[in-house]
Amino acid sequence: MRVVIQRVKSATVEILSKNHSSIDQGLLIFVGIENDDGEQDINWLCKKIIQLRIFDDKNGVMNLSVADIDGEILVISQFTLHAKTKKGNRPSYIKAARPDIAIPVYNKFVEKLGFYLEKEIKTGEFGALMQISLVNDGPVTIIIDTKNKDI
Repeated sequence: MRVVIQRVKSATVEILSKNHSSIDQGLLIFVGIENDDGEQDINWLCKKIIQLRIFDDKNGVMNLSVADIDGEILVISQFTLHAKTKKGNRPSYIKAARPDIAIPVYNKFVEKLGFYLEKEIKTGEFGALMQISLVNDGPVTIIIDTKNKDI
């Protein structure tokens, strides 16, 4: 699993020109899923995200987690995170999981994040054409790939 995490003051996802989900201060997470991603990847990544200290404390030091600030999370599926651009100019998405594999992993990821954060996780809609609006805070953008967790 590969995620791009953005610290935001707010974020909104629209589908068919209608507000589908929105959050205030917290994390906007784009997630890409590969065929061999599973329960271990989900658990490790969810714990890492919830404990990631990227919010400012009272001294302006990034020392607080999304849980510490009672923040919100918006998760958007994004298979293009697995784009391969080595050859030619058209990206290949061969490593991205097909929907029959990706949807259950995505749903479990959202469920586990909610369990660890102890609140509802907002989402987009898997496979939908979405428009994402955000107010990036910092900016702070973190990329995590479960294939690199042992490095």
